[in-house]
Amino acid sequence: MTVRWGVIGTGGIARSIVADCTAAGIAFVAVGSRTAESARAFADEHGIARAHGSYEELVADEGVDVVYVATPHSRHAEDALLAIAAGKHVLVEKAFTITAAEARRVVDAARRADVAVMEAMWTRFLPQSTMIRELIAEGRIGRPRVVEATHHQALPTDPHHRLNDPALGGGAILDLGVYPISFAVDVLGVPTTVTAAGTLSDQGVDTQMGVVLTHEDGAQSMVHFGLDLRSPNSASIIGEDGRIDLDDTWYTPTTWRLRDRDGAVLEEYDSREQLTGYAHEARAFEEMVTSGTYEGGPMDPEETVAVMAVMDEARRQVGVRYAADDEDTAHTSVA
Repeated sequence: MTVRWGVIGTGGIARSIVADCTAAGIAFVAVGSRTAESARAFADEHGIARAHGSYEELVADEGVDVVYVATPHSRHAEDALLAIAAGKHVLVEKAFTITAAEARRVVDAARRADVAVMEAMWTRFLPQSTMIRELIAEGRIGRPRVVEATHHQALPTDPHHRLNDPALGGGAILDLGVYPISFAVDVLGVPTTVTAAGTLSDQGVDTQMGVVLTHEDGAQSMVHFGLDLRSPNSASIIGEDGRIDLDDTWYTPTTWRLRDRDGAVLEEYDSREQLTGYAHEARAFEEMVTSGTYEGGPMDPEETVAVMAVMDEARRQVGVRYAADDEDTAHTSVA
């Protein structure tokens, strides 16, 4: 069975996803944009057959099985719910939504509609991530006790850019922080406590943030991220008997090594690939769709909700507030 993909949105991430996946043989057959002109230009650029001038037209396309939501964070929940209501399976660009409450509504809606929904945390599906989980499961570093990871980029400073606009879910945490936070949860499980500190921009979004998470049995993760500078984006998983060190850039196909307790290198790996790696998550999602198994796997929907809840709490402590927070409060009050 060939799974037929449609994409909502025509921005930079949509271009990267479609180009990578198309090169790997994944079938994108339709694109939806807010204007027919934008959709047609994107379709022509990527060899896509059908261009729709609205998101509603895209999800109504009977020749589409799966919708990739590649719009800004502030639209993720709305666009995912639109596709789910049309009976489509949905892969949603990370961060999955703005808040955990939005994530819960999307996940619950997908279950009621009996369709698959997943966060496109593509790094969890890289071959190196599978290998690292296997090394940990085999006890090669003993019991994991600490995760350290950073994610800094020097991104546009224009106050009107979506990354700096709180109305569009701007700030470092949803674009950058989601990577190391999700990584920590993947390795050590959902945390029991969250402690965060950060620096806010004049627009009220986080430019820098550090987060310490406490996990089961006292394990800890320490992550730092920011959008106003560049750093060695490396990561380590430290166990009682050894550690795994990942080089810059740790959340992409990179070089990494297994060390013993004293730091001596036991094994070295080079996971760099010609493609950026988005196709791995797309193939995994296709398997979910064709098998009818919509839960579990490297990015289970419940873990997505848990990661969103961690980011909600980190934002609350630092003072980053989005319009969706007020909407969630209104929903709670009504309930």
